[in-house]
Amino acid sequence: MRFAYEWHDDSGNWFRSYGNENWEFDENGLMVRRFACINDLPIKESERKYIGRLGGVRTTIRGLSELGL
Repeated sequence: MRFAYEWHDDSGNWFRSYGNENWEFDENGLMVRRFACINDLPIKESERKYIGRLGGVRTTIRGLSELGL
């Protein structure tokens, strides 16, 4: 799976974390193995691509390619 998400630290510095993950599940559907490669990129708040309200439900999901990632 390819992913990206954005977050900020306690000082208000913004980051975009992105990378790849590989998952393996057992016969009951429980994850037994997870391999992840994650990179944190400092960004300006104006460069954010995921804008929404905290706790809100996103009704439109855009893919990483559509967001230029």
